[in-house]
Amino acid sequence: MTDDAATLSHRMVRAVEDDPVRRRALAAAVYDDRSSRHSTRRYRRAELSFMDWQLRRGVLAPLNEPRPGSPWWRAVNARLLRDTWEARHLVTGATGQPSGPAVVRWLAFLDHPTPQSWYRAHNTSISYAYLDYRELAHEELPLERFFMDVTLARVLFVHSMLLNPRLALGRYCWPLGRLVGDPRSRSVDSYLSLRNVLPNEYPLQEETIEEVLDAENFWGRLIDYGVLLPRVQEVYEFAADDLSHNHLRDFIRDGLPAYAWLQDRADVWTQRRSRRLGSVIRRLTA
Repeated sequence: MTDDAATLSHRMVRAVEDDPVRRRALAAAVYDDRSSRHSTRRYRRAELSFMDWQLRRGVLAPLNEPRPGSPWWRAVNARLLRDTWEARHLVTGATGQPSGPAVVRWLAFLDHPTPQSWYRAHNTSISYAYLDYRELAHEELPLERFFMDVTLARVLFVHSMLLNPRLALGRYCWPLGRLVGDPRSRSVDSYLSLRNVLPNEYPLQEETIEEVLDAENFWGRLIDYGVLLPRVQEVYEFAADDLSHNHLRDFIRDGLPAYAWLQDRADVWTQRRSRRLGSVIRRLTA
């Protein structure tokens, strides 16, 4: 009996779960053009840029190594791989029905690849992975948990730049949204990869949140504090509606990201430097 698409994708991902380099190759291969009516190759840029950052940090390393990887990061990455490959198998003739909403979104992307359909597919996978593995998140060190919230907030913000640019960038700057948020361009790489935010090591044991924030990429944090945070509640609300995933509303509280970060440390969401410039940015994108 032939395995269905979901079984095939689970088997493929399980075969590479302890080999980060092969994980990356598997993520890249799903965008090969051998079975699509439309080219999807350029869409792998954003996903692979973020995955390269994960590889450098070591979060995808096997759990039995002297410096083991992160159970949470590994699980979220595996969920994304399973969803994309299940859709690819269905497109190429495997049996079965989509196992969940994310696979349905990936099928829509493969049928008609656009920046909008890519973000809807990718972020549906990510939002369900965040929900399914929330208990694993709370086993991580606090600083790691903070950047889980940063990652989700940034991903949803770029999502809104493509699909609701007036919400994301205001009445003056909204035309830039579809240009700078395109996953096929280089413009979103550094913002989404966090490579200028977190040190390239895991776990983060010695750094304090204050040290990491002070050393962070200037422009990335300026966008966070000047553009994203003033409208972050609306960004999550929009994503919850657009992705038909109401649980995203559980990941924000009183206008601040609240997936895994400590609620008694809300001060980290207050701008520490360049406050005057941040105020200018807020007015420009109001």
